[in-house]
Amino acid sequence: MSRINIADTAEIVIKDKRFVLYLTEEKLQKRVRELGSQITNDYAGKAPVFIGILNGSFMFMADLIKNIGIDCEIDFMRLSSYGDAKISSGNVTMVKDISCDITGRDVIVVEDIVDTGLSVSYIEKLMKQHNTASVKIVSLLLKPDSIKYDVKIDYIGFSIPDKFVVGYGLDYAQKYRNLRSIYVLSENGVL
Repeated sequence: MSRINIADTAEIVIKDKRFVLYLTEEKLQKRVRELGSQITNDYAGKAPVFIGILNGSFMFMADLIKNIGIDCEIDFMRLSSYGDAKISSGNVTMVKDISCDITGRDVIVVEDIVDTGLSVSYIEKLMKQHNTASVKIVSLLLKPDSIKYDVKIDYIGFSIPDKFVVGYGLDYAQKYRNLRSIYVLSENGVL
């Protein structure tokens, strides 16, 4: 088993594929602080429920919550549409549902990445069934060129090209989530 360098390095190799540094830890943390401040201002006087979509959002969610300056609750939901693949299967299944009552509550769904919008579309339908007061979506990353569903992302960390990324909660076959920065598969990719 090889060790990986979790600190910022110019490139990493994963399963004979070359990934180059795309978003540094410093840049990620700066943007997370900005999102936290914006959400704090937008929800002043309210106590929203943040629902993190596992597994990918856990690092972003933890850092975001540290930057929220209002009362709030957190819960988690786990969906699956990828398995171990690099592209979505096109089907969403619920693996873990939330445990709190969100009826009449303001909900902020925390995603790691939105590409086609399939999962967000699924989540929006679920939230309507709970009769929430409001539902907003915050996503660390958005791939605008990949969107296939009519979804609105209310808070966006970074818009990125339609490329495969790993790190800061984002995985490659359920691994490499612990990288502190985000890396993108290089153009030539294979070593």
